[in-house]
Amino acid sequence: MISTYQRLKRRKDAGEIDGFTLIELLIVIVVLGILAAVVIFALGGITGKSQLAACQADGATLSTAISAFHAQDPQGTPSSANLVATSTATGGPYIQSWPNAQSYAFTISGGKISVEKATAGVGDTSASVSYTGPASCADPAGPNL
Repeated sequence: MISTYQRLKRRKDAGEIDGFTLIELLIVIVVLGILAAVVIFALGGITGKSQLAACQADGATLSTAISAFHAQDPQGTPSSANLVATSTATGGPYIQSWPNAQSYAFTISGGKISVEKATAGVGDTSASVSYTGPASCADPAGPNL
């Protein structure tokens, strides 16, 4: 085996054999795999942060829409139907479409906004809290959304 290695090394040094050996290729593949694993691990938390930012932005949009509704009709009770209304009879539409996502859902009842957050785990349950600002999108008992 050593004689075969020495013979191949002489042929390679003489320029008769070009290319990479199998070991060199395997080392490159392993290094690339390790780098890919590091990048995937580093980017894993970004989706949670983007979902939190989307929830906060959607909540702010709904709060602004309700404020605009109350400015035009102080006695009225806003609902999802009259905030997204296609006619301008009620002064709307105040928002183009109702925000929705897989990890959270906004509801409006009695003029108050609630955000329902999906909780990962057994049974895929959800928790609903009254929306009072961007902090309402965070889950105090665990990770955000």
